[in-house]
Amino acid sequence: MVSIRRIMLLFIDVLLLGVSYTASYIVSKISEVVTLNVEISEYILNFLAFAICIFGSRLLFKVYVNIWRYANTRAYLYIIVSDFVGSIIAILITKFLFNTIYVNIWNTMVNVTMFTLATLMTRFLYQYSHNMLFYSRSDADSKINVAIIGAGKTGSLLVEELMYNSNSNYRPLCFVDINKERVGGYISGIRIIEENDDVIENLKKLLIKEIFIALPSLSSNDARRIYDFYSQSGCKIKLYDFAIGENSKQASGKPRLREFRIEDLLFRDTHNINGAETYQYYENKVVLVTGGGGSIGSEICRQIAKAEPSKLIIFDIYENNAYEIQQELIRQYEDRLEFFTEIGSVRDTVRLEEVFEKYRPDVVFHAAAHKHVPLMENNCCEAVKNNIFGTYNVANCAEKYGVRKFIMISTDKAVNPTNVMGATKRVCEMIVQSRHDSKTTEFAAVRFGNVLGSNGSVIPLFRRQIENGGPVTITDKRIIRYFMTIPEASQLVLQAGAMATKGELFVLDMGNPVRILDLAENMIKLVGLRPYDDIDIIETGLRPGEKLYEELLIKTEELDKTNNDLIFIEKDKPFTRDEIDEMLDKLMLVLNGSNEQIKEVLKAVVSTYSSPEDVNKKAAEADEMRRIYKSPSISEFEV
Repeated sequence: MVSIRRIMLLFIDVLLLGVSYTASYIVSKISEVVTLNVEISEYILNFLAFAICIFGSRLLFKVYVNIWRYANTRAYLYIIVSDFVGSIIAILITKFLFNTIYVNIWNTMVNVTMFTLATLMTRFLYQYSHNMLFYSRSDADSKINVAIIGAGKTGSLLVEELMYNSNSNYRPLCFVDINKERVGGYISGIRIIEENDDVIENLKKLLIKEIFIALPSLSSNDARRIYDFYSQSGCKIKLYDFAIGENSKQASGKPRLREFRIEDLLFRDTHNINGAETYQYYENKVVLVTGGGGSIGSEICRQIAKAEPSKLIIFDIYENNAYEIQQELIRQYEDRLEFFTEIGSVRDTVRLEEVFEKYRPDVVFHAAAHKHVPLMENNCCEAVKNNIFGTYNVANCAEKYGVRKFIMISTDKAVNPTNVMGATKRVCEMIVQSRHDSKTTEFAAVRFGNVLGSNGSVIPLFRRQIENGGPVTITDKRIIRYFMTIPEASQLVLQAGAMATKGELFVLDMGNPVRILDLAENMIKLVGLRPYDDIDIIETGLRPGEKLYEELLIKTEELDKTNNDLIFIEKDKPFTRDEIDEMLDKLMLVLNGSNEQIKEVLKAVVSTYSSPEDVNKKAAEADEMRRIYKSPSISEFEV
């Protein structure tokens, strides 16, 4: 259906062509560049031929499809190209078909130039007047004054969106850039000022309330530097970048304005992981994920789904989490992925046998575990049952039913553990390593630190406390932790699993440690508040079994490198199966005993298990010695 708007544009352009055609005729006659002696019939015939060719070319290039209030450079360029093509066709028709004496190259160029310029001018005036009228009508007093950091292509896209979007609540007042060639210039009427020592004061004078960072491919270090610098202005700071899906690392084609995330400030850049070769390993395989509804387990399911397995089995005891990841995969893959959700416990050997017998998995990712440190300190028997004996049960089924690879998810708390959860996970690692002699299954364990956004993570806790007006509670201001995003951790787990051969203990490079105090302070700043003034931060004391400083490696052992710089192999002499069975027998005897009895047996089984008080005291003393001698702080390097 042809719209009235397009008909009106076509009518206006026909009038413009008539005027320009007549004007070019008059100019040619007055200038006497060429002697013109044409009848009115020839004049009309040439005009009709020219009109048909020009407008036919414009229709071919879809010039009248554009909505000119939002037109870009490409739309204007199409007018020029279409008119050029139309004029060439008109010359050929009038010169060789009608053989008229009026048409010549000079006259044609004048004609098409005048007509094209007139068309461009009308479109530009319409677009400019519409945008200015809209902008002047908007309630400028109610809009928020903003500055845009970055006067490049991304910044120019943002300023147009802010100025001409009817839903925008912002009024851009200036750009800030470090490129001296741009400083002093204007984009869409907005001046570019220089980023220097006076820029903060200049922004305050302009009454800037919010600052938008429009710098593509911003590294984590640059994000921290820019945020720290511009936070001195007291303004709220946001990012304008390409959207990244919650469970994807691929950016969409259109940038969006978003809040600064804590990941943008405190954590390393996301590394490019060679997924093609890794995903190829899991292609057309039957993959089972225990704890598939949990934070890590569900992300492993997402990553495995991308690899196009023949079947994906989600195994979890908590039906709500399992249902959520099931529905997510249904929405994303519909009938392109064959997957099944099974409810059951890794403690239940009969249920495990049923699932393994039914699906005969090729690969098993064992992510099911109790992970909450303080809760496990008071429920030791549950930690032992679920973590240790659950792992033992799944490992036995893997061997019995010919699983090719078994990959267990471990934790940094298994290194020199000071709590029951860490000690049980260390036993799980020992169970996996003892299976290095398996004739049917390649076993491996992957150890890494905290993941952002996981269940029980400190970040959701801090966010809730900030939303409630504080205070933000931390157990100890000296605490440091290692962090990694869930997608990156899961992809590295998949890659380590593809590398696994015989009982390796893979250790992921978690980057630099982060002080939890820094985490709390920055999360408060991100919402535009001031730590200790608007929201207080208080210490509550270390929880049962909690360390000041987590460790990822056992220092007395050597590390082997892999093809991935982020994955290492910790070499350790494995226990034998008989030794593991003896340990499990000891634990079985006290399984229903008191917490103290279970802890004593765990200390006997895990030689590196010690009290948190001793470990924290030694770590604090070491940190103090480094401070005295001005050596690197324990917060900068791994313990």
